[in-house]
Amino acid sequence: MCRFLIYKGREMLMADLLTKPEQSLIKQSYHARERKEPLNGDGFGVGWYVPEIDPEPCIFTSISPAWSNRNLSRLADKTRSTCVFAHVRAASPGIFVNELNCHPFQFDKFMWMHNGRIAQFNKIKRQLLRTLRDEVYDGIEGTTDSEHAFAVFLDKLYPHLEDYSADTLKKAMIATLKTLSKMTQKAGISGPSHYNFALTDGQTVIATRYTNDPSVEPPTLYISSGDRLESVDGEYRMRPAKGHDKAVIIASEPLTEDRNDWRPVPRNHLVIVSPELHIQQLSLD
Repeated sequence: MCRFLIYKGREMLMADLLTKPEQSLIKQSYHARERKEPLNGDGFGVGWYVPEIDPEPCIFTSISPAWSNRNLSRLADKTRSTCVFAHVRAASPGIFVNELNCHPFQFDKFMWMHNGRIAQFNKIKRQLLRTLRDEVYDGIEGTTDSEHAFAVFLDKLYPHLEDYSADTLKKAMIATLKTLSKMTQKAGISGPSHYNFALTDGQTVIATRYTNDPSVEPPTLYISSGDRLESVDGEYRMRPAKGHDKAVIIASEPLTEDRNDWRPVPRNHLVIVSPELHIQQLSLD
């Protein structure tokens, strides 16, 4: 499984998320602490928004390991954004390593990431594709279960693309989880599927920590929020906000050593971050 990071808030230098913190996403690409296999070296991707130029995100992906890609470090040192998605990949068995399979995936102004897997995806792939409208089907470029899950979400959202709300996005995400769970159950798949999904349109963020198997835990997910993430005497901390939050980070693992800055997302929960940075958590059980 992979590691991902979401940032929404005041404009922030990407290096302060991706490369500089003690347990930055690049560090997690070769030394993840909260998964059995610490390596996530099957490529990476980072996407960010510059809304004054274009409502659609800019996305940079590569099949090289994040820790050895000089262009990622150069880019992070010089780029600021109010909304960032970043992902380091550990490819599922049988899934090709190429740029089309690197997260985040994009459709129009939406970005999507996934940490987890659809168990025995090959057993439901044909059925899944049959359910998609042509406009969504034609947008699939890679071979991952993750991108196909994104397609299911887009198919749910498609009738509302021109006029949707945060509640519409939430309902489409919940419908996606239900559809995938029903498909795997109908196919007689017994192994657990893990659906830690992340979605944004640059304004609203939705993330899930979910598994369809009550006997196991889904991959970890944490939230940190406050005024800003900053370096204090060489160590990164989330400065507490005076009033409402101005920065929200959702990540597979804490980026900093101070665990007090990070709140675990409970199993089978959905997180919504509004454009005003209000955080809401909903149980999916």
